[in-house]
Amino acid sequence: MKQRINDINARIIKTASYCNRKPGSVSIVAVTKTVPAERIREAIEYGISIIGESYVKEAMEKYNLISGLPLSWHFIGHLQTNKAKYAVKMFDLIHSADSVRLAQELDIQAKKINKVQDILIQVNIGKEKTKSGISEEDIPDLINELPRFKNIFIRGLMVIPPFFDDPERARPYFSALRDLRNKIRDSLDSSLVTNITLDELSMGMSGDYETAIEEGATLVRIGTAIFGERK
Repeated sequence: MKQRINDINARIIKTASYCNRKPGSVSIVAVTKTVPAERIREAIEYGISIIGESYVKEAMEKYNLISGLPLSWHFIGHLQTNKAKYAVKMFDLIHSADSVRLAQELDIQAKKINKVQDILIQVNIGKEKTKSGISEEDIPDLINELPRFKNIFIRGLMVIPPFFDDPERARPYFSALRDLRNKIRDSLDSSLVTNITLDELSMGMSGDYETAIEEGATLVRIGTAIFGERK
């Protein structure tokens, strides 16, 4: 595992430098779905500082075991509204906010524990019926609701493109998310909407994270390349 993590870091540095970006502008989110707590402890020893969980129940079990370790907890799976109250207690960043209804529930639950919950908006760029995510057309409705949500802060956008064997086929989805981020930024009235920055782009996984970095990714979600194939 140590060698795999070192190799990933080296590739991130090389790709970022090629794009005239600072290597520190890209963070690894180690995808720990089905990965036991002891393996996460090992990953921390080799430099992993962010983990991404996909299921609230599984995350709760691990949280009870390793919440005291130097980790930032991210939620990267589909989040059901009825699980929002648990998510805000565990996660520093939720990548998968995909509706006004979910954003509202996160706001309500975060307020109960006196927290401002950082979130990303998951966008279904590929318009896949099997994927979660808000459509590009519905994003303005969510943005218009933001001023009334005092306990969430939108840090950026997230995308899960269709699966391709060739990373180049995923590139248009990454560039589309970056362009959408820029379009939203240009349209915002900063005097009215103060709880949004859009600095983060969560995109790219084990097979295509270098391509995603070239298109502006700041958070790359890597599981298999760190922990090996899931059993």
